[in-house]
Amino acid sequence: MRMSTAAGLVLGFGLDRALGDPRRWHPVAGFGSAAAALESVTYRDGRVAGVVHEVLLVGGTAVLGVAADRLTRGERTVGRFAVGAGLTALTTWTVLGGTTLARTGRAMADRLEAGDVDGARALLPSLCGRDPKVLDADGLARAAVESIAENTSDATVAPLVWGALAGIPGLLAYRAVNTLDAMVGYRNDRYRKFGWAAARTDDLANLFPARVSGVLTAALSPLVGGRPAAALGAWRRDAAKHPSPNAGVAESAMAGALGVRLGGRTQYRHGTELRPTLGDGPAPRVADLRRAVRLSEAVQFAAALTAALARLL
Repeated sequence: MRMSTAAGLVLGFGLDRALGDPRRWHPVAGFGSAAAALESVTYRDGRVAGVVHEVLLVGGTAVLGVAADRLTRGERTVGRFAVGAGLTALTTWTVLGGTTLARTGRAMADRLEAGDVDGARALLPSLCGRDPKVLDADGLARAAVESIAENTSDATVAPLVWGALAGIPGLLAYRAVNTLDAMVGYRNDRYRKFGWAAARTDDLANLFPARVSGVLTAALSPLVGGRPAAALGAWRRDAAKHPSPNAGVAESAMAGALGVRLGGRTQYRHGTELRPTLGDGPAPRVADLRRAVRLSEAVQFAAALTAALARLL
């Protein structure tokens, strides 16, 4: 069981590297459509309704994961191993988003390097929820680096950690939690109460994975000309300033690894936030965005190996 899960995590990571996100009939998109439809029934301007919404969707997804996981149990045979590894690989591929994240980061760097600011603005919603219309080239580069840092943890490290801890149910339940946070975990008028449960559950689900991501970012920082001590120093000094207990870890470690300064005035569609400064040095530029993508890919690869080894042990 442990060996088939470990093999499936590695194979699923390989599928994501080779193919990226499924182009059609993506299960996560299907889950998002189902969640939106359910919201039309469960929505009330209160926390209890949000808790019900979260429990129904995350609980239902976890039950599906347990049912799939049971198909892999039983007598230890080559056939059972193949079924277990195959189902885990397909599930892992479905829930990971690291390759698409890296491709989008490189495409953003290409457009900024070519002076195509409008094209970069059009691409930004694929990375984060900021308002691209108010951002110049430097603002777009900073937004992209911060998104690469946070989503390296959310899109790859965290699902792999949960896959190592709980197999297929962990993979599916984590992706449900993270998707719901992206849909309703906002502090605007509609979701401040209803989205509370989604936001807090996502915070809890990412507490350990974000710190795994921070450690890997620091350890691998020499690959992009950084120093582990600088990444760890920025994490220790600046992470707690961030309003998110997890994004602060990922972004401050990335800032320290790259030797840049992140944070500051951040404009979303729902309003403007003044984010704390993370790291030392100049604001990130296009070359720093390319370094962030390279470091993200290295962290993703290390996370896949770490998750597989952890599952075996």
